[in-house]
Amino acid sequence: MKRPENEKKRYQTFEDLEVYQVAREFRRAMYRVAKQLPDEEKFGLCSQTRRAAVSLTNNIAEGHGRFHFLEQIKFMLQARGSLEELLDDLNICTDENYLPAEEIEKLKPEGWRVHKLIKGYIRFLRRRTTESAFRVQESPSDNELTEDEVNDLFSARFSPSSL
Repeated sequence: MKRPENEKKRYQTFEDLEVYQVAREFRRAMYRVAKQLPDEEKFGLCSQTRRAAVSLTNNIAEGHGRFHFLEQIKFMLQARGSLEELLDDLNICTDENYLPAEEIEKLKPEGWRVHKLIKGYIRFLRRRTTESAFRVQESPSDNELTEDEVNDLFSARFSPSSL
């Protein structure tokens, strides 16, 4: 989503990120899947699916809250791992005939769309780590000392033999 040039930049929360919004919808869909699983999967696949679905959006949110881009990337990679786990859970549902194949075939493209958005966001964050404009830098002071002033300042404090 590109912002019009005349629109002021505003602080974004993780909820404003397209990747989060789409992942949230996928998480909700996977919760619906978990509710449809048979009782014998209540403590197995159902529980695992719910945990992975929560992990997907939690990692996007937590990564957004981190200061350093490398930390944000780490959390996005974890989100991607949870997403791939969910895609495999859909494969299990297919293999075990837990859900109609048509339902699963509708969900998988949604999951791969989230995957594509996560990869794009990771690429964006990696570019930010290499741009010098976004690195923390100490700005030069207007009151910097000259070499002679530094020598005068320290020569009175130390004997020549200690230097």
